[in-house]
Amino acid sequence: MENKFLENIARSLNVELPYRENLKEYLQLILPEIQSWSEDISERNFYSSRGGKPWMEIRDEDNFNSKVLHFFNDQSEYIRSVNGDITRGKWRYMGDTNKFIIELGGGGGGGGGSNKGKDSGGGGGGGSPKSSELFDLAYLDANFFILKKSGRDKYFFMGREGLVGGLEWRDCIELLFNNYRNRHKNYQLAVGAILVIVVIVILLSVF
Repeated sequence: MENKFLENIARSLNVELPYRENLKEYLQLILPEIQSWSEDISERNFYSSRGGKPWMEIRDEDNFNSKVLHFFNDQSEYIRSVNGDITRGKWRYMGDTNKFIIELGGGGGGGGGSNKGKDSGGGGGGGSPKSSELFDLAYLDANFFILKKSGRDKYFFMGREGLVGGLEWRDCIELLFNNYRNRHKNYQLAVGAILVIVVIVILLSVF
């Protein structure tokens, strides 16, 4: 009976990632499970740093072979590098709404902004942007930055270059899923430890 009990605990700790056909389906599966652990968009230190934090874009298209990096620098400077070719723009977040704007072209720069419920990080720069997109924050931590196009079922999936560089997109999904897997294991271990203690107490009281 004791061995069977321990086997059940071990089985509950083995959290496998269900198979899905594409990146979007995986994100739709994983994100609801980990969103409660996401940082807010106002926590700029997670995606922006003084020296530049390179975020690598992750896609699942067979013909996607480019190395695309995104930098969300100080003073709202946005840089996109496609195989070393640079495009500049601006970024800003909408305070308290977890919305994020990326503008390409038209100059960069501007104030850092605050998170007091106002547009943050905008201002400055000459000319009109060539493109401007609004995203909702889907998930953010030190290793992953995931945005979702506002009003559309389209994800913008980025990982820290030092972590995901050279990996296939499915490997990146596994790393993202580890956030859920590890927390689930910790929870199950805690529950298992409590159950073991309860069983021991019961056995001691009987014998």
